[in-house]
Amino acid sequence: MDRISAIRNVEDALRAFEAGDADLADTERRVAAVLRTYATEFDGDDDVFRAVGEEPVDGTVVVAPSTPAARERLLAVNGLDPEGDDGPTFEVERV
Repeated sequence: MDRISAIRNVEDALRAFEAGDADLADTERRVAAVLRTYATEFDGDDDVFRAVGEEPVDGTVVVAPSTPAARERLLAVNGLDPEGDDGPTFEVERV
């Protein structure tokens, strides 16, 4: 899926939400599916990972080649030091 297709699919999901044809949960699932598809095709062989645990990383999604790389990216996108010992407790799951 190219960038324009992804944007159009997200717009379609938002349009359905605004028209009352979809609730928030359906819209979130649809937008997440578009992003997941776009991200995996954009980054090649990488996988999509999500943090599950303490804030601020909980729910953050990244694309990475491995679980350890995903952990580092999850910390980095949340402005946390990957080498620090006082960061939040969280698990990394493949989505």
